[in-house]
Amino acid sequence: MTISNTMGSLLSIAFAQLNPTVGDVAGNAALVRRARDHAAALGADLVVFSELVLVGYPPEDLVLRPALVQAAAVVLRELERESANGLPGLVVTLPWAQDGHVYNTVALVADGRAELRFKHELPNYGVFDEKRVFTPGPLPQPVVFRQARLGLPICEDVWFPSCPAYLARAGSELLLVPNGSPFEVEKFHQRLDLARRRAAESGLPIAYVNQVGGQDELVFDGGSFAVNPDGSLAHLLPFWHEDLSLTRWTCAAGRYRCEGEARWTEEPRLASIYHAMVLGMRDYVRKNGFRGVVIGLSGGIDSALTAAVAVDALGADRVRGVRLPSRFTSDASQTDAQALAAALGFRLDTVPIEPPVTGIDSTLAPLFAGRPRDVTEENAQARVRGVLLMAISNKFGELLVTTGNKSEMSVGYATLYGDMCGGYSVLKDIYKTEVYALARWRNEHVPEGGLGARGRVIPESSLTKAPTAELRPNQADQDTLPPYDVLDAILNGLVEDELSVDEIVSRGFPRPVVTRVQHLLYAAEYKRRQAPPGVKITRKSFGRDRRYPLTNAFRENRD
Repeated sequence: MTISNTMGSLLSIAFAQLNPTVGDVAGNAALVRRARDHAAALGADLVVFSELVLVGYPPEDLVLRPALVQAAAVVLRELERESANGLPGLVVTLPWAQDGHVYNTVALVADGRAELRFKHELPNYGVFDEKRVFTPGPLPQPVVFRQARLGLPICEDVWFPSCPAYLARAGSELLLVPNGSPFEVEKFHQRLDLARRRAAESGLPIAYVNQVGGQDELVFDGGSFAVNPDGSLAHLLPFWHEDLSLTRWTCAAGRYRCEGEARWTEEPRLASIYHAMVLGMRDYVRKNGFRGVVIGLSGGIDSALTAAVAVDALGADRVRGVRLPSRFTSDASQTDAQALAAALGFRLDTVPIEPPVTGIDSTLAPLFAGRPRDVTEENAQARVRGVLLMAISNKFGELLVTTGNKSEMSVGYATLYGDMCGGYSVLKDIYKTEVYALARWRNEHVPEGGLGARGRVIPESSLTKAPTAELRPNQADQDTLPPYDVLDAILNGLVEDELSVDEIVSRGFPRPVVTRVQHLLYAAEYKRRQAPPGVKITRKSFGRDRRYPLTNAFRENRD
């Protein structure tokens, strides 16, 4: 079909919201071809993909491997040759090496040719460090596809006004934007507001195509969309799963407009967080080839929520729960773990830790003679559990999922090489108070695509009893920490908002409590550096977003 810039002309553009795997060039190329062929069957003229789709996003230092970049280039040349056979055009993305530099690149592939444009604005904040591996390109010129002048800015290029404005001045009629925008709570409205601003400033409609799926700590939520210059939302793809959708664009006097009208209602906060945890765990297990997961079940709320997410992500047959009781484990905790496993339908094993703990105590008794029991013996129990769980993980090829939450990791209320053992964490960026809220939400809802049972799967007693590590008689978290509602509020100020001690005290919190929490936060950095990866939820996840030195003598308001 030939498109001309006359009244009533039509351009059909398919949005390909895919879930690529970083480094799997052949697999990603197969995804692209399947999407292209599906779009052809729908009558699409052009198919737009997300950022770096041929290598997966973010590839990090992997793009410094010439072999990866060369493999992507080979695929591009194959797609270029295939495009001469009457197939839809492609807006496909990849790293591209040229003149000793590597660029984050978008290619218009059509009619046996490929025309390249390079990403101009390279993000270098938060989870992004593209300046480490890519060279910024010049402001991109439009490309022509069937007489339509297309601007192809990439992701960060539209977060600043200069690139869209330049493309508009250069004669672009439509902006097609490949994106790799990871999930954060309440982030979609930022994307939508931003696109509306750029559309209004440039006078051009915007097609925003985002990636979906999990990649290490990051989760991409999809939600690709089209907005017109008047700010109207014309098209919206679903969140949390792959989709290919056809959009139709009319042109009058060189001004394109996406047909249709879409409505967006913001997903409730807890629902979006839960969906992110499910997708993050599912893809981490799937893309890394694990048979399933193993989780130590204490009967508490953290392990209960972790197990619920795992079953929703993988199915009950791929989840193994393990009770590891000690002399201090209550019957109620054992019962709660049993009830959880029964409600969700996963296997539950029981491995008592008393024999190896006794062996450690007796082995160390001569060296520790004359010294009272303290946190050393408590940590030994946690480390025995870690050894046993890792042995189960090794033997059965199941990923050990840790159950610590962000509150605990913030202040170091976790045992290195003990309950921190494992390969992945879904609660790493979830404060304790939100753990409770998410557990209550799961008891009332099953996430879209969730594989777990309906109903109240998390025992009520796990929600109501005082949290405890059960490493000594009558132990409770609050013996060591402030109440979690107080602790989490202080941590939100220190971590998420980078507030000073004085600013947090001005909100009504006792200065000694705030300064102690700050001290614990700084002192636990060495533990967090050795923690497993976990799903990013907030603006300041530990690891990618917040990188503090291990050796750190700074403290505010020293007495």
